[in-house]
Amino acid sequence: MRVTKMFERFILFAAVVAASTLFAFAQEPAKGDPSDEEAAILPYYNNYLRSYHLGPEDVISVDVFGEPKYSKTGIVIPPTAKIAYPLIAGGVFVGGKTTDEVAMEIKKRLDEYIIDPQVTVTLDKVGSARFGVLGRVGTPGIKPMNRRYNVYEAIAEAGGIAKEGDPKRVLLLRMTPEGGFSQTIIDLNKMTAGKAEVPYLLPGDQLIVPEKRWSLTKILDAVGRASAIRVLFGSPF
Repeated sequence: MRVTKMFERFILFAAVVAASTLFAFAQEPAKGDPSDEEAAILPYYNNYLRSYHLGPEDVISVDVFGEPKYSKTGIVIPPTAKIAYPLIAGGVFVGGKTTDEVAMEIKKRLDEYIIDPQVTVTLDKVGSARFGVLGRVGTPGIKPMNRRYNVYEAIAEAGGIAKEGDPKRVLLLRMTPEGGFSQTIIDLNKMTAGKAEVPYLLPGDQLIVPEKRWSLTKILDAVGRASAIRVLFGSPF
């Protein structure tokens, strides 16, 4: 059975999203241990947000303690990933940086004008990190990654696997630093039964739930053809 044209369009769209989001993001261990209170309330949200790397469409706020004149809220990061900021000529490039790294950069630049500035940068809204759940699920599409998601949660949020979907051959598509794609086949039945590890998603990941009668070889062929999208839109690496 041939893969439908609609499915192939899904694959192409997924490749564009992966290429446009992955350049500024990478999961890495959080620096410093959270307090007992944080660990109890935010068991994994906290880790994800601490290591979150900023990109276009994210919204941040900058607070300079005791200096409301130099504090700014609701800063939408533009496509250039460079934000305008008082006293800092040329603005501040924030793409790919954590909020702590941006705070340190602003503190360093303001130190010329303010004695020992105490700068805090907070992430108000996630806009650039996204993941996709495509194929035979209830509500396929691209979704904002405003917290850390595992594969099960992502599929559940997309309405679950449809009756015609194949839970034993869920495809995790991930762009590699070399500009290609890695493909991992996940057996959701084994995962939910506790017989397989539950993987977490990275920004730009795409989950594809095939129809039971679809040939996995043809699905992977479609994914391979979608990688040609890099020729048109360029690779972020």
